[in-house]
Amino acid sequence: MLLQVLIAGVVAVAAAVVALVIQRRTRVDAPTQPESFEVPAMLDRADFDRPTAPWLVAVFSSSTCLSCQDAWDKARLLESDEVAVEEIEVSEHKDLHARYSIDAVPMTVVVDDEGVTRASFIGVPSAADLWAALAELRQT
Repeated sequence: MLLQVLIAGVVAVAAAVVALVIQRRTRVDAPTQPESFEVPAMLDRADFDRPTAPWLVAVFSSSTCLSCQDAWDKARLLESDEVAVEEIEVSEHKDLHARYSIDAVPMTVVVDDEGVTRASFIGVPSAADLWAALAELRQT
């Protein structure tokens, strides 16, 4: 009787080890996230307010994004005669988010009068970095 219990115990342990090995070999890895997001190389200035302003600061955002408001608060202070600043919120402007393949917010894009992206920030830029980038571009 003792021998039968001992054999049953060894068989149970062996079965558990085999089951564990099979489980680990068939486990599906978690999906990976893209390593980088694409920033549009150009924006059609006609898609935005004040297309004739020499500079456009476009902040792509979402109302469900907590950091988007912070990015917008920093960017909107750049508004001037020379600089148009516009928030492009996804639920209000799905067409523009789709057209420019915006898949990360907040995304701040600084474009010149021809719509060429000259600077960009994914995430919340520091006010100093944003303002310095625009100041440097305006001097060139």
